[in-house]
Amino acid sequence: MYAKTFGAATQGVDGLIISVEVDSANGMPAFDIVGLAFAAVKESKERVRTAIKNSGLRSRQEKITVNLAPADIKKESAALDLPIAIGLLAAQGKIAADKCREFVFIAELSLEGKLCSVNGILPMTVTARDAGFKKIFVAPGNANEALLVEGIEVYAPETLIELVEYLQDEFELKPATPQPIIEPEGFIELVDDFSDVQGQFMAKRALEIAAAGGHNVLMVGVPGSGKTMLAKRMSSILPELTREEALEVTKIYSVAGKLGANGGLVTKRPFQHPNHDASVAAVIGGGTIPKPGHVTLAHHGVLFLDELPEFHKPVLEALREPLEEREITISRANGTLTFPSSMILICAMNPCPCGWHGDRDHDCQCTPIDIKRYMRKLSGPLLDRIDIHVNVPRVKYDELSSKRKAETSAKIRERVSAARQIQLNRLKKYHLFCNAQMNHAMLHELCAMSPEAEKLLKDVFEVKKLSARSYDRIIKVGRTVADLDGGAAEISAKHIAEAIKLRNDINVEK
Repeated sequence: MYAKTFGAATQGVDGLIISVEVDSANGMPAFDIVGLAFAAVKESKERVRTAIKNSGLRSRQEKITVNLAPADIKKESAALDLPIAIGLLAAQGKIAADKCREFVFIAELSLEGKLCSVNGILPMTVTARDAGFKKIFVAPGNANEALLVEGIEVYAPETLIELVEYLQDEFELKPATPQPIIEPEGFIELVDDFSDVQGQFMAKRALEIAAAGGHNVLMVGVPGSGKTMLAKRMSSILPELTREEALEVTKIYSVAGKLGANGGLVTKRPFQHPNHDASVAAVIGGGTIPKPGHVTLAHHGVLFLDELPEFHKPVLEALREPLEEREITISRANGTLTFPSSMILICAMNPCPCGWHGDRDHDCQCTPIDIKRYMRKLSGPLLDRIDIHVNVPRVKYDELSSKRKAETSAKIRERVSAARQIQLNRLKKYHLFCNAQMNHAMLHELCAMSPEAEKLLKDVFEVKKLSARSYDRIIKVGRTVADLDGGAAEISAKHIAEAIKLRNDINVEK
């Protein structure tokens, strides 16, 4: 007998409906799964058989063939256990075959017949709703995540037998309700605040501008000057995630398996801090079936690369695409996937291998050749994509020992949020949300400059021999400075002057 059910899988950060066709017929007992199934799916037959048996259900020993369509896309998730089990029971007459076609089933099965959580529930639920399905069945641990999607009923049975009896109209199963996310006992959230940072006014101003306009920043300074401390507080001055942004981030973390038990909506901007020995696949994304890397996990948040020249050269060069396009495309023999990567890149580095070049109170042990070789680890095209270059000097004792509290992150966030709102109003017809996302054509329409500002930029452009990309980025930063200055309609000379200063504060241009 033939039966058809529906499951789901992920493709990149999007969901994909999988049609599960099951045929159970007389013949030599066998259980074959076709349709480009990876090991986790091929092993489903053992989990399904045992789960059905241990649930008290009887499955006939027949020739069973399971087809997963579309057949040209590889399937790797154990989430197809449940639709395969339901399809098999329907094919053997235990469940009405027509009823099984109305719903989507997504869960892994344990050997005792319990429904287990899987990754990627949010994008799969969104796809199921968009495909017209009215009900979806998931494991209890995935209920919170599925409930984030409006317009589809979510059910979370504990066991396979509960679901089968519901489909047989022998058991009442109520729609799932949100479950509380319980923090570990004694859990205290530590909040990093800019008020903890003494001195470093120029660096704080640079990060405020970066947060307001979505610009990338490179901080260069001697050891212990506070570069890492500043970077870790960047998220505290960024505006709150909008509902749309939060859903995008949650989809990514769902696919990556980083939501945790009873995971709900991600409400805080991500902060990713990979180690300098991380591989290209870890930072950019990859694998046999590509998975999101740190640049994608930092979407709508911050990616912090400490000790920038210590990262592997291929990793640094691979950053060019996500910085320019705000997405990363990964090609494999199995297909090509695109992951979002609209993040703020914060980089920190020492001025030389020993770290003390340029410091008046410490002798630098590096030769000019050592320093040149160190700086050459960073290519010109990469540095050109970083909007703000700022020097972070060693903090003076008087500043460090001062009892006066510095400005709080909340105060800075107020200014940043006001500037972002100005940008949202200006860019909404382009579906953009910050100045850093503007392309060259938009600059002529949206970034009017005063004659004095144009003359200043022209003089600097010719003296410094800047690239076309540097020209664009200076204007974008200037526009952000103007937005922080009350949203001035015209970029003035003082706005451009600050943008130029932040672009040329340190000698890293190639």
